[in-house]
This record gives sequence, structure tokens and C-alpha cells, in this order.
Amino acid sequence: VISVLGNDFGLLRLPGMAAALRAMLRGRRAMLAPNAEWMGDELARRFGDLAEIRPIPFGVDDPWFTVERQRISDVPPLWLAVTRLTRRKIGDLFAWGEELFGAQRQLHLFGPMQEALAVPDWVHYHGSTHPKALLEEWFPRATGLVTLSRHDEGRPQVLLEAMAAGLPVVASDLPAHRDLIRSGETGALVDSRPAFAAALRELEASDVNQRLGAAARVWIRQ
Repeated sequence: VISVLGNDFGLLRLPGMAAALRAMLRGRRAMLAPNAEWMGDELARRFGDLAEIRPIPFGVDDPWFTVERQRISDVPPLWLAVTRLTRRKIGDLFAWGEELFGAQRQLHLFGPMQEALAVPDWVHYHGSTHPKALLEEWFPRATGLVTLSRHDEGRPQVLLEAMAAGLPVVASDLPAHRDLIRSGETGALVDSRPAFAAALRELEASDVNQRLGAAARVWIRQ
């Protein structure tokens, strides 16, 4: 049984990798188990004659569904980004966020620094965090979650947890994000700075935020 995460799937772009995997699989009983449905078709095309392809998505623990959010109209917008700090994981966040975030709209960033990145002074960077802190302190009062990753994402667990907690998500338009987010229904997928700015403004309207957050929770539970 070979589990396949986003990084693993990205290795298929390397010259000779698919051929090497086919040679390894030949003559063995094997299952390729991606952790997201969207990888299944491509794996079946490349390896379906040699192995069973069975997507096995990760789940979400029950406590995330119990988060009670504060009314976002009572406080300035407070957006969260939870990610390892690498250039590809941060993606366009620092470039597009310039002048969109500041005193009136806050961005709080959590995660370990894994590459030497300069964090802008308008970002509230907290370093590494723990699920308990997100669950009890940050998710209840957040407007939503932001990820503009350009990384090989498979099925980002923090997106599942945020949506289960009733947070709408603004995300870059990647296959992994399209697999989880229905743009305009449970969050927003963006591919430019103007689209990012528009999504932030739209989701800061209390009624829209509540409606999309509730739909995100139902979708993840299903």
C-alpha cells in the first residue's frame, strides 16, 4: 500500500519517475492510496493497469464542528493563515496582501519558518501553533482562513478543520483547493490580486460570511 500526498504526486513531474514507479509495481500486488479524490484519475491513467487506485481522504475530528464563532460585525476583520513558511506555501500572500491588510483588517500568520523569508511588518506572525490554540482561541473570532499556496497540495488538513469550524476560506486556484472549496458557496478561489481583494471584501459582510461558513461546515461534515 502506497499512500500519496500532494508532495508525492508532485514527484511525477520529475523525468523518469513514472517509469521507475511502473517498474517497481510490475509483478506486485499494490494499491495507490491518494489522500484526495482529485489525484485518482491521473494515477489511474498512469498506473491503473498495475495497481488498484483507491482514494482514502483524511477525516476531521469532532471538536472542530463544535466551534462557536463570534459575530464578525462586532470586531475589525481578522484573517488567519496557517502554513509552513516556505516560498511556495506562502505563494502570493505577501505580494497581494500589501495595503490590503493593516490596522483595519488584520492578518495573523501561524506556522514554522522553514525557509528564510522576510515577513512584512503588517503581518502578525506568531510562529508555530497548536490545534488547541486554533480551536479555542483563534477560530472562534476569525473572519476566515487565507491560503495562497503554490505548493503541491494534496488535501490540506487545516482547510478541512477551518471549514468544519464554520470558517469560509479564500484560497489560490489549485486542484487541491478546487476539490474542497465551492467558490461562492463555501469560500472563494482567487487567481489575481483584484480577485483576492474582492473576495476579502465580500466575505467580510456578516450575512455572506455566516452563510458561506455554515455551508462550509455542512459540506465538510458530508
